[in-house]
Amino acid sequence: QVQLVESGGGLVQAGGSLRLSCAASGSIFSINSMGWYRQAPGKERELVAHITNGGTTQYGDSVLGRFTISRDNAKSTVYLQMNSLKPEDTAVYYCAADAAWPPKRTMEAWDYWGQGTQVTVSL
Repeated sequence: QVQLVESGGGLVQAGGSLRLSCAASGSIFSINSMGWYRQAPGKERELVAHITNGGTTQYGDSVLGRFTISRDNAKSTVYLQMNSLKPEDTAVYYCAADAAWPPKRTMEAWDYWGQGTQVTVSL
């Protein structure tokens, strides 16, 4: 089993920045891909970004150019640098990890999930 613990969420003004972290523990050798999903009230869960062990990244269209995902394999941690934040970025951000290779195409099917961290962007 793998445990994922997110940190770094909070309240920020529009145009500001936040950095989320997700630390994995447990059977981390089984992890291939890690990433972030978000869910706003009344909306479906949305891909933010994910990154493979080799560093290949994929971003959701709404965050492309503003958010950057990175990974420190030695620390089993994935980061999400969020810049130029907008009120529509307000959501609960969930960290996820997948043992499959290649990663499952539908992130909802990934193997492990964190509890989520709230990000609120005010005007």
